[in-house]
Amino acid sequence: MKSQYVLPLTIVIAGALIAGAVFLAGKGSTPTPAGQNGQVTARAYDPKIDHILGNPDAKVKVIEYMDLECPHCKVFGATFDQLAAYYAPTGNVAFVARPFPLAQIHSKAPQEAQAAECAADQGGDSAYYKYIDGIFAITPSDNGLDLSQLPVVAQQIGLNVTTFNSCLSSGKFAKRIQDSYNEAINEGGQGTPYILIMVGTSAVALSGDQPYDSMRAAIDAVLSSAGVSATASTTTQ
Repeated sequence: MKSQYVLPLTIVIAGALIAGAVFLAGKGSTPTPAGQNGQVTARAYDPKIDHILGNPDAKVKVIEYMDLECPHCKVFGATFDQLAAYYAPTGNVAFVARPFPLAQIHSKAPQEAQAAECAADQGGDSAYYKYIDGIFAITPSDNGLDLSQLPVVAQQIGLNVTTFNSCLSSGKFAKRIQDSYNEAINEGGQGTPYILIMVGTSAVALSGDQPYDSMRAAIDAVLSSAGVSATASTTTQ
């Protein structure tokens, strides 16, 4: 059944973007060429390693591969949260952030990604996203964060700092972070943020810190293609 979405997703998403969405490709720190935007196959949501906002059974998943030192990820972080607040209550769309630290330009990003996993290890998905928001709130981006702030953010969101520090120093999640990086590359990512709007393992790929209205148009197009209601809050966003 998943294969039926491959061609329709590509056609519908292209139509939606051409028809009026403000589509800004390649705005990431290391931009993905415009030709990379389109249909890809990607790993489906896995509750054992992914952290989700919204209904785990939602038919459409929005995946962001992010680098916590990427200034464009910091900008898109606010859009990601706004989209999650709009769509997640419907149960039809859920949101997942995956690490994609570009260590070649942001040497601190892998450590920060591990710190976010340590937050989740102690406090679950909610702590993961609170921790990411905490990092984005204080980092100047482009490798500018003082890593001594990592446990400070953990304390601010209510984690046990001793447990957090032990997790971080152990390198417990180093392999997971590297695996996620490799996965993003294999799925077509060349810069951050790298965004996938997915049904099953079929995904429409977008590059850069896409504007809110553009993301709304893209998500609604995928929902329509998948035969799922786009019904959400009537509150103006």
